[in-house]
Amino acid sequence: MPENKENINKKEEKNSDTKINLEEQKEKNLDDNNVIEEEISEPSFMPTFQVKAKYFPIPIIVVVILSGILAYLSYVIAGIQLEGVIFPESEYGGIGALLNGLIFISYAAITSFIIIYVIKKKGINALKYIFAFSFAFLCFFLLILYGDIILWLITRDIFENELYIIVSNIMYVCIGAFTILITYKYVKGNSFIIKNFFVLLIGLLIGAFLGMVIPPITTIIILILISIWDIYAVKSKRGPIKKMFDIFFENSPKKEKIKKLEEKVEDGDYEVEYDISSLEIGIGDLAFYSMLTSHAIIFTNNVIILIATACAVILGTGITILGLKKNKILPGLPISIFLGLGTMLLTNLIFSIL
Repeated sequence: MPENKENINKKEEKNSDTKINLEEQKEKNLDDNNVIEEEISEPSFMPTFQVKAKYFPIPIIVVVILSGILAYLSYVIAGIQLEGVIFPESEYGGIGALLNGLIFISYAAITSFIIIYVIKKKGINALKYIFAFSFAFLCFFLLILYGDIILWLITRDIFENELYIIVSNIMYVCIGAFTILITYKYVKGNSFIIKNFFVLLIGLLIGAFLGMVIPPITTIIILILISIWDIYAVKSKRGPIKKMFDIFFENSPKKEKIKKLEEKVEDGDYEVEYDISSLEIGIGDLAFYSMLTSHAIIFTNNVIILIATACAVILGTGITILGLKKNKILPGLPISIFLGLGTMLLTNLIFSIL
């Protein structure tokens, strides 16, 4: 018995030494590779589409196709051709387009800083209800707009005026009930499927609407300015999205761990590599991607130009995603929008020459 006990102790001591050696080897490999992987996630109520990295083109393809169909049906088929800007391009030309773009960006900037102010005063949870109210408003009225257009296109030669009014009123009630239900589910925040669906829906509705009512030169100026604003909002210390991210970080359970990693990075000991296996694509990114592609199909009436523009947007998003390995957060618009705009203008020029 004593002999067996001694053998067991020796075995345990050997296993312990092996574990120590493995830990030392692991630390040595870490130093050699100079890499630390750390996953960064956002609160569930944030208006982002969560998707695995290998499937990131799917939400973009969906918003591009559906928003393009809605915009084309409204602008071309139904003939709803409105200029939803303060300075019509037909009257003021390029100067009017520039003024429209500056007004649009000013509104976006002011809204962003107001949201940051509300968060600081009322806390992060206030953001959930701001988003919920805004999205419910947009969902209800934009679904009514496109619902009316589609209903009219389908039934214009079938229904009498009185019957059309009855059917449209039933549709309004259904849209209202749907909006209340999906907004409630979003606020409750316990289903990524509901959240992703809601974000996708709002993104494509906004994109189709903007692509339909904003004229060509103003569209190009807005997309350029909003991309520049996105860089400032995300990368500048005073940028609203950067501030919002910092507020979330302060409330993160991983706060202390991340701070220690960042201190090591600053000392030059390590290089952080962020986990990008799961991504969050912002609702604003989806809206402006679909605004660009909706504009492409409406004003060129060319499916090939639409496809080329969409492919360029997806390529730009892929490049941005690769950059997330070395950055906590990156602006999602600049690369995708500039590639998409360039592709749209170039292909349109080629088709006009041919």
